[in-house]
Amino acid sequence: MGRDSGSGGRPGFRRRDHSVAPWIRTRLRTAPGAAVALALLVMATACLAAAFPRAVERYEDAGLRRAVVDATAPRTSLQVSAPQPGTYIPQSERESAVSPASMRKAYERVLNVVERPLAVDPAQSMYGVRNVNNLEAAETWLPMPSGLPAQMSLAAQSGLAEHSRMSAGRLPRAGNTVTAATREVEAAVTTETAKRLNIKVGSVIHVPGMQRDPLAVRITGIVAPRDPESAYWTTQPLLRTPSLIRPPTQGGEPETYWLGALLLPPDAAPVLLGTPGEPARYWLLTPDPAALTAHDLSRLGSAVASLESGPGLVKVRDSTDADTGVSTDLDEVLASYAQLRSGVRPLVSVAAFGTGAVAVVVLLMAGRLTADRRRTELALLRARGASLRGLTRRLVTETAVVALPAGALGLAGALLLVPYGRAPYAVGAALAVTLLACTALPLRALAAHRVVGVHGAREDLASVRPSRRRTIAELTLLVLASAAVLALRSRGTSGTSDETLGSGASGDLGSSGDQLVAMAPVLIGVIAALVLVRLYPLPLRWLARPAGRMRGAIGHLSLARAGRTSVSTVLPLLALLTALTTAAFGGSVLAGVADARDRAAVLNLGADARVEAEGALPATLPERVRSAPGVREVTPLSIAYEAKPGAGVDSVPLAGVDPEGYARLADRTGLGAFPAGELKASPAAPADGTSKPGADGSAKAPLPALASSAVADRYGTHPFSLRLSDGSDVTVRITLVRDLTPALPGTDFLIVDRAGLGTVAARPTTLLVTGDHVSGGALRKAVAAGTGADADPTARADVRLRSEERARYVDSPLQSGAERVYAAAVAAGSGYAVLALLLALVRAAPERAALLARLRTMGLTRSQGRRLLVLEALPQALLAAAGGILTGWAAVRLLAPGIDLTSIALATPGGAPPTGTAALHTDPASLFLPALTVLLLATGIAAGQAWWTGRRGSVRELRAGDSR
Repeated sequence: MGRDSGSGGRPGFRRRDHSVAPWIRTRLRTAPGAAVALALLVMATACLAAAFPRAVERYEDAGLRRAVVDATAPRTSLQVSAPQPGTYIPQSERESAVSPASMRKAYERVLNVVERPLAVDPAQSMYGVRNVNNLEAAETWLPMPSGLPAQMSLAAQSGLAEHSRMSAGRLPRAGNTVTAATREVEAAVTTETAKRLNIKVGSVIHVPGMQRDPLAVRITGIVAPRDPESAYWTTQPLLRTPSLIRPPTQGGEPETYWLGALLLPPDAAPVLLGTPGEPARYWLLTPDPAALTAHDLSRLGSAVASLESGPGLVKVRDSTDADTGVSTDLDEVLASYAQLRSGVRPLVSVAAFGTGAVAVVVLLMAGRLTADRRRTELALLRARGASLRGLTRRLVTETAVVALPAGALGLAGALLLVPYGRAPYAVGAALAVTLLACTALPLRALAAHRVVGVHGAREDLASVRPSRRRTIAELTLLVLASAAVLALRSRGTSGTSDETLGSGASGDLGSSGDQLVAMAPVLIGVIAALVLVRLYPLPLRWLARPAGRMRGAIGHLSLARAGRTSVSTVLPLLALLTALTTAAFGGSVLAGVADARDRAAVLNLGADARVEAEGALPATLPERVRSAPGVREVTPLSIAYEAKPGAGVDSVPLAGVDPEGYARLADRTGLGAFPAGELKASPAAPADGTSKPGADGSAKAPLPALASSAVADRYGTHPFSLRLSDGSDVTVRITLVRDLTPALPGTDFLIVDRAGLGTVAARPTTLLVTGDHVSGGALRKAVAAGTGADADPTARADVRLRSEERARYVDSPLQSGAERVYAAAVAAGSGYAVLALLLALVRAAPERAALLARLRTMGLTRSQGRRLLVLEALPQALLAAAGGILTGWAAVRLLAPGIDLTSIALATPGGAPPTGTAALHTDPASLFLPALTVLLLATGIAAGQAWWTGRRGSVRELRAGDSR
């Protein structure tokens, strides 16, 4: 085989060789189960590999769009503005420059200047003319809260008919040609403006003119916005809702006046040139959130920067006016999102590298398992003259026939499973998996059969010594792992998070150094696997001698069999340790995120729920709340946020508590636990807490107080007085110092015994509720009934639950999507680890069955056979489980200083600073549960194999002979 032969030995005549196709069909028919198993493995791996980049791209794009939408149109719109045409040009040209036709042409030219990938939503963009300075209205029937006349802003904006519906009257029209000298124009107002300013259809409002009589504006219609939250109305909120303006004053009573907007038709824009309001032209371009993509983030930043102060601004001025300016906060929104992504993406990359490494090992194991199963066949082919090139070609073709369709099906499944994202990355990932599956078997066969030979030497761990090349490779991996750990501890996962948006490198893991950092947990697992494989024979040798002196052959035989394990066990061990390390690291990340959110919610609320009102709560409310479902305990608080120490102007939040209940709450929540007795007021203290002389002439003791570190540093341990909001005074002395407390968040607080306060100050204003499963609906219902909020809305108390507060920290799809992908990656890695364990056991199954068959002919019982296989599998399973626990613990401890989970755990709406930080810590469940699962699976499969072999009998195995 493998040689070209002529037809009948006649020279010069060559017969076409059709041996390739029959070879493939023969091999597939001989082992259909192995072919189907390989196809399923390749299909599943290709599907996961192709779906991963699309899933990441989907949640990153969703996060970017949510960030832009939540930032609101006033911040994200591109506001292009130009002053009124110069007075040095003829009046007709000035009026023509603000006409709808000129404004429309300039709008279209500005749209063409906007560079991709920044896309503008034409339906929410607008242009027009408005006065910069507000104009006083002379009508006295307009509301004047402080006697100041109302002021008006005139705006001739496009698109009024498309973005509003008529509530009364009709839309304004320009009628004849409008100029700067026109005396009267028509306008419309919104329903809110009409309601608050008492404007009706037919009302006439006069505003000052410039070198002319006042301009009369007749209201012809009242319009209601079709979508009040659309960019058309929110970019300039004054057009929709009037404002009550409070101008700055030099003492005295504050004065206010109303400011509203009159909506003129676009054709009436020239009339604004005849008013002293400094009319200005504007073009408001609203970005289209649906067109924004996270992979174009750096280009988006460049496009915005170009429009604000770059080549784009020059083109905008060429299209509009030489003094045109462009302003927007969109660049700040993009930078905030980039910072959040820079903290999230590296953590997902760690999970991706870990799962990818395990998947690669499993594919290599599948190829090695097939090569070992066909070792005799391939050695015989080599002995009969098959060349390495021909043998490799046949194996590649044979594997490709199975792997290529499976990879295509996996890719199609990924495209259907995640119908979003760029296809090239998915195709590349699926193609890489398919190529690896196609080359794993040929490369293993090429390495094993370089030299022609039927029988090879023993390749067990006890006899094979590591080669120099293997030692060098292991040392290289050790150096890489050390460098990755050092880089991660010193730089953190984001590394480049402080770079500017324009660089486009923030958190992208695009450099080799960042990829090395993301591979740190994987490299730690690889090093641990190689070290354990080297150390594995030592305990077996130590145990073999004592086991040989024991009665019975099962212990000694099982250790001898475990010691003769093939050196190929390094791949299963590598897969198991990498998967266990990734699972421990990933589980610790997810547990750290959950704990940080729980902790932040407790810091904000102080309990499982918080009921708070501006005034005093009813005395019967605590008992009513305590009877609500899921409530275990209620702690009343009397909080005064404006308690003033001494004669100063500074204030300190003061909370009056019941020491016993509050001490239990502080201990349960872990927020500054303290002995309840040290906070109790002295029985001799008066009810109002003041220090008044007693009958014996001595002063009463001040109230003991628990204070924050900042307050304790400020006021010391000497008694000082506090003036409360009800006018009473209380004297306190700081006896306890804690950094945190449930009653009050922040770094400034004082806690005293409520019994030492006056009657008014001691009335509860807040309830801290604890319970296992507090029902938000039932609690709110009880509070509403207890406060009488159903009848009097002003008596309503604010009810907040820890679960709701916790959900507030998942503010972006970027966070929730990253968590889901991370969990899926960890689960996939665990599944591949189980598959690696099964492949290792399947490889040794025929040899173990033959061993049991021979031993049964010598008198081995079924129970002894089960013990033999379990004890044989136990050393490797214990090695993998113990190694996985130690490696996962070491990876978390080594990498924790360089990993900050705050971005993924505690992002808050609007970019507000989060409450606390989120650090990585070891999660015991993530360490022990996967390791115990591996141990139970290994021993369970071995016991099951022994049971199944005992039921089948031993004739087949004895006839088959030695599996070698």
